[in-house]
Amino acid sequence: MNQVDEIARSAPFNLSLVRAKLEELFELDPADELSVRLLAGGRSNLTFELASSGRKWILRRPPIGHRLETAHDMSREVAVQRALANSPVPVPRIVFADDDAGHAGGNYYVMDKIEGEVLRTDGDFAEVESTQRQPLSFAYIDCLSALHTRDHTALGLGTFGRPAGFLDRQVRRWTKQLTASKSRELPLLERLGRQLGEQVPASSQSAIVHGDFRFDNMIAQVADQPRIAAVLDWEMSTIGDPLTDLGLVHLFWSGWEGIDNPIAGTPSTHAAYPSFDELVERYASTTGFDVSELGWYSSFAFYKMAVILEGIHLRFINGETVGDGFENIGTMVQPLAERGVAALP
Repeated sequence: MNQVDEIARSAPFNLSLVRAKLEELFELDPADELSVRLLAGGRSNLTFELASSGRKWILRRPPIGHRLETAHDMSREVAVQRALANSPVPVPRIVFADDDAGHAGGNYYVMDKIEGEVLRTDGDFAEVESTQRQPLSFAYIDCLSALHTRDHTALGLGTFGRPAGFLDRQVRRWTKQLTASKSRELPLLERLGRQLGEQVPASSQSAIVHGDFRFDNMIAQVADQPRIAAVLDWEMSTIGDPLTDLGLVHLFWSGWEGIDNPIAGTPSTHAAYPSFDELVERYASTTGFDVSELGWYSSFAFYKMAVILEGIHLRFINGETVGDGFENIGTMVQPLAERGVAALP
């Protein structure tokens, strides 16, 4: 029996209680079996597939062990996904949520499983037909544009975040997270945090921010007309400056190219995918947003990712991670800090 099988058999939540709730909501027939398995990926929150003979659901709960303050908030994911239901931004239906679940890290939720492909590795990006790569990429950036141009107040998210002073608070927050999650001395990363705080741009718009908008946080359906079927992993979502999302898109699309990276593939390294500049041009045209100070946002993205990975590295060395692929996470922190410093205007 491998590690994933062992985790599935002793899942860190009470499967009997979850099953009872599914039956209560007429989602699951009492006579049907319910299986559980840990899904690949999810180096932050734990993500499980629940399956009956004819249905599949996804259960998400916080990680085991050390957690960054304010991170891994399942209630945020639930709130924003419910608000975006039936909007141009595709999200799975929330089946139920429990905000006081001692058996599942405090809170968890269950949602429908959306079928499609998760493009996570360079191999995944390479398997997409060359003629489908541009339309799929444009569907990806158009989905971000759709998110950022939603009226969050009309969707009931008027108090979901505090857009005033958002960037200053973000720099302070991630600096505080770094202090809480360091396992070693990281002077360059600390310097980057100080420089970001000294050069915060004036934010001119506010929107729903996803906080981790990359291909392996969504379900793609790659066919004659490629589309994004669902956007997932909303734990960092808030109301704030939308260009923080675009800065992260830069990191995921091309910014970490050449860094030994076990997390996700880099689309720009494969032929026929648009350049990041092409995505920015399309995004700016669709949203009407000023992207002239994008360099700061890209630098902040490197900083934020480095802090997140340092927290994961701390959990790894403390023996608190679940699954494989964590042993090299810590080696990414220093090169990300270097690129963050280089990206500053």
